[in-house]
Amino acid sequence: MARAKRHYLPGHVWHITHRCHQREFLFKFSKDRKRYLEWLFEAKKRYGLVILNYMATSNHIHLLVLDDKEREVIPKSMQLAAGRTGQEFNQRKRRKGAFWEDRYHATAIQKDLHFIRCLMYIDLNMVRAGVVKHPSEWHFSGYNEIQQPHARYSLIDHQSLLNILNMDNRKELAEKHATWIHGALNNIHQQRDSKWTKSIAAGDKTFVDSVKKQLGYLAIGRKTFKTRDGYHLREEQSLYGIEDEAVENTFLWDFESEPALSAIS
Repeated sequence: MARAKRHYLPGHVWHITHRCHQREFLFKFSKDRKRYLEWLFEAKKRYGLVILNYMATSNHIHLLVLDDKEREVIPKSMQLAAGRTGQEFNQRKRRKGAFWEDRYHATAIQKDLHFIRCLMYIDLNMVRAGVVKHPSEWHFSGYNEIQQPHARYSLIDHQSLLNILNMDNRKELAEKHATWIHGALNNIHQQRDSKWTKSIAAGDKTFVDSVKKQLGYLAIGRKTFKTRDGYHLREEQSLYGIEDEAVENTFLWDFESEPALSAIS
């Protein structure tokens, strides 16, 4: 099963990305995306994975999770969901070989404006891809679940999401979330921002320096870079051993203009 390209730093929010092998569109059928989410729900039940947002696309997944439990919760959850999905797909298709890239990647996200940006980045993935016009139209993501929480089989931990966003109730969360997305839809660009998928940490300088300090010797060779909206601690090599320009179906948000976030404070 895939090795985790992540670092154990308890208490952090992590944005996890995992791609299908060689960027193949192995999730092109809805039943396979649905099956991945079913195994993700099983991981939540079995290990207590705290999920804050999610997105299953045609060739990769995004997860926003809170690492507030035992060391092995995230690795075991990823192993279960990714492993069982890949096994079932290969058995059904009589296919051999890897379903996923060797490693999943995790970026520590500061619990402030950066968290909200990352939350929306996940929501808007398929809009930016041109597949749908609004995130509500893509049923394999957390947008609709944040807007209308499921009575049963909910993947998202709404209480943890409320705590991080310092909100009192789900109605407030749904209203502000919809407002952020509405504003963001007017400012979508095709430009990439690799800090969300290639960095070890993203936030302000104090947060990034703190993560680097916690990593100790593991941070040797990592460099801190300043961006328009903060800082990020960068990996030494390109993610998955390929250059940015070669990554397909990755759609990120240019945060240079952010009227959608005026309602946050």
